[in-house]
Amino acid sequence: MNSFDVAIIGAGAAGASTAFHLAKEGVKVILVEKNSDFIVKPCSGGMAASVQHLFPFSLEPVVDEIIKKVKFTWCLSDQVNADLSSSSPFWIVKREKLDKFISIKAKEQGADFLTSFEVKQIVKRKTKWVITAKDTRAIQARCVVIADGSNSSWPNEFGLGPKNLHYASTTSVRLEGRGLLEEGTSIFDFGLVHHGFAWAFPMQNSVSVGVGTFIGDHAVESKEVLNQLLPSLGFSQEAGARKNSNLRVWNGHSQLHTDQMVVVGDAASLCDPFLAEGLRPSIMSGCEAAIHINSWLQGHSKDLSGYTKAMKTKWGNSMAWGRRISQVFYRFPKIGYQLGIKRPTAPKRIAQILSGKMGYEDIAQRVIKRLLLQRSN
Repeated sequence: MNSFDVAIIGAGAAGASTAFHLAKEGVKVILVEKNSDFIVKPCSGGMAASVQHLFPFSLEPVVDEIIKKVKFTWCLSDQVNADLSSSSPFWIVKREKLDKFISIKAKEQGADFLTSFEVKQIVKRKTKWVITAKDTRAIQARCVVIADGSNSSWPNEFGLGPKNLHYASTTSVRLEGRGLLEEGTSIFDFGLVHHGFAWAFPMQNSVSVGVGTFIGDHAVESKEVLNQLLPSLGFSQEAGARKNSNLRVWNGHSQLHTDQMVVVGDAASLCDPFLAEGLRPSIMSGCEAAIHINSWLQGHSKDLSGYTKAMKTKWGNSMAWGRRISQVFYRFPKIGYQLGIKRPTAPKRIAQILSGKMGYEDIAQRVIKRLLLQRSN
C-alpha cells in the first residue's frame, strides 16, 4: 500500500489548490478523483480575479471572459449597471478547464494523481488514515483533505462543517453562441425567481445561464424562469441542456478540522449564501488548508485548528453577514431590490463584493436595518 503525507479526495478547484501548495512545499501528496476525466460541472464559473494572488502562476490561460460591467434587473427591466474596477475585475471560467489546469500545476510540483478512484471507506489505523476505493485499491496518509464537493458524505461522517446543511437549489444551462449578451457583461435578475435570482455569464463562444433559490425548502421553478430569460438573451426557450444540483451554502461557523483531517471547498459549505460565489472560497480554503497542514507536518503546530480559525476570520465572518442579508433580501425581494440594489452607492458596493475588494460586514448592518425599517412601515 502506497503511503503519503497527505491524501486529497476530489480534484476540483479546492482539492487541486491544496495539492499544488503542499507539493510546492515538498510534501508527499496524492490527489484522487472518482471521475476518469474532468467533467462539465453545473457551475456558473464566476470568480473574483483577486484569487490570482494565491498562486505563483497566471490563471489567465483558463479565463474565458473578464467581466467589467454587471447589469442588475427586476423581471428583466428596471436595470441598474455596476462597473467593476479594472484593477480587480470578475472572471468567468469553465470549471473543467480550471480544475484541470490547477491539477496539472500540482502534478508539475510533484503531486501524485489517481483517477477513477471512488472512495468507499476512510478509516484511521494508528497514526494514519487508510483510504479504500470501490475497486479495492487503497492508499494511506497521515492527513486527509475532504474536497469532493456538495454531495460529499464524509463531512457528516467525521463531524465536519455545519450540523444543519443549507442548500441552494440551482439549474444551470450552458448555451452555444453569445446571443444578445454583450462582451464583458454579466446579468443578475432578482425578480424572476422566488427566493433567489437568475444569472447570465458570457464565456468563450458560449453563455452560462443559471437559476437558483437560496432560502427555505423551495424547489427552483427553472422552466418558467428560463422560458422568459432565454428569449431575452437571444436564445430559444428550449436551448441548452439543463443540469439541476443542490449546492451547500454557508450556514454558520463550524469546525473544519478534526484529528489529521480537514474539509475544503463546497464540501465545507463555504459557498456565499447571497450571491452563490463558490470558486473563491474553494480556492481560498484549499490554499489556507495547505498552509496549516504543512505547519502541522513540520511540527510547528500541534493540530490543524489554525485552519478553522483562519477560515472563520478570512471568510466566515463576512458570510455570517451575507447570510443575514440573504434571509431578509430574498424574503422581501422587491423591497430589497429598491433599497439594496437601486440606491446610488449600491452598484459600486456589490461590484466591490464580487471583485473581492469588500466583504458583507462592510455594508450589512446598514442594508439590513434599511430593509427591516421599510418592511415595518
